Amino acid sequence: MEVVADILVWLVERLSHIFVCMQDDSIRQKLAALAKQRGLNVAGGKIRRTSSRFCFGVEHGDYNGTELFGVGTDRFIWLAYRPNDIGRIRLFSDNFPGDGVIDFQPGQIPPPCSAGNAHTWARFAYGVDFVLRRTGLPVARGFDAVLHGNIPGGGMSRSASLTLNLILTFLEVNGLPVKDDMQIIDLAQAVENDYIGSPCGKLDQIMIYFAKAGMGTHYNPKTRAISYVPLGKGAIDFRIVSLDTGTVRPGLEKSTYKVRRAECDELAKLAGLTGLADVRDEQLYRQIAGRFPSLAPRLTYIYHAQQRFYKMLEAWKAGNIEQVGAIFRQDGIGLRDDYQISGPELETMCDIARSVSGTLGERMLGGGDKGAAGALVRADAVVELRNAVQTAYPRSYPQYAKKFAVHICGIVDGVTVLTGV
Repeated sequence: MEVVADILVWLVERLSHIFVCMQDDSIRQKLAALAKQRGLNVAGGKIRRTSSRFCFGVEHGDYNGTELFGVGTDRFIWLAYRPNDIGRIRLFSDNFPGDGVIDFQPGQIPPPCSAGNAHTWARFAYGVDFVLRRTGLPVARGFDAVLHGNIPGGGMSRSASLTLNLILTFLEVNGLPVKDDMQIIDLAQAVENDYIGSPCGKLDQIMIYFAKAGMGTHYNPKTRAISYVPLGKGAIDFRIVSLDTGTVRPGLEKSTYKVRRAECDELAKLAGLTGLADVRDEQLYRQIAGRFPSLAPRLTYIYHAQQRFYKMLEAWKAGNIEQVGAIFRQDGIGLRDDYQISGPELETMCDIARSVSGTLGERMLGGGDKGAAGALVRADAVVELRNAVQTAYPRSYPQYAKKFAVHICGIVDGVTVLTGV
């Protein structure tokens, strides 16, 4: 039986790899055509592909100081690029054609948090230029680039994927060195925090940048150490599913995420903690919750999520994906009821997923409010789940009948460079 299980795992990974390669070939042709249409020269250049992510725990734990665990998933941003000799950065996104070609001279960008940038994806490219220069990594050489992405618009870290892709491209084109991999993470967070004004933590960047095919990524904030955790042998055949509600989530700076982060920071300060993750025993939890009842629900989620985290990690190592799913579901209830970061469309997706017997666990993903929910599902229940969503969700939200989607995701490397545009 163990040999059969190993063969099945290998087969699933192989099929996922073939599917991704077919996607890459199709996108390569698309990007070459887009560049030609827009007068950009990427012929003979490279393509950098950055993944999305699926967090198993602790969602919203990064800015509270918890350990983190997740995987890279095969919804991507592809960026085809080639250095130019005109001293300008010129970019076009197939996902935001209305913004046209973003064209600027390095160093000549709007100031941070400019109102005029709030609704254009160009703010990410400007932010990379700003943060690299501030760090002593001046951008001098320009490049042409075209982008395409298929990451849902909320819950799977599209902004982190884009930011990392741009940073790595800017650095490569200009031959700029960095101290270590964690500096890349710090730079990516700074782009969103300091230039865009989004109060994100480091969860998304870490889970994408360090992602490895077939592995879970474990991050310990105390040591800033990354370790890779294989799924234990004997795990049932399962799938990761993203349930895109079709809604558009605003940036974190415009959402409930910003409110929750401020509440957690306030509670930590009032209680004399470096972060809510400091609360690890029942007595201290009850003491702080009793002193600050209005903020206590936020601590309740983080306290119990931390306790669940280590059980989830051991279940993953043991191949007990049913237990991983059960904990994922408990986290979702905590995010909904205690952290109060979910939204009605997200919870409708979760309710539908929960009605399918082969669903092991489900919850909202990412920053909250809108975007995508996620589920762990037995492989033989994927079709039933898809059918259930396609039937029930548009009945509840007919306005999203042509926008929602069900994505079956593989576990992939976070960053890959392809040649031959």
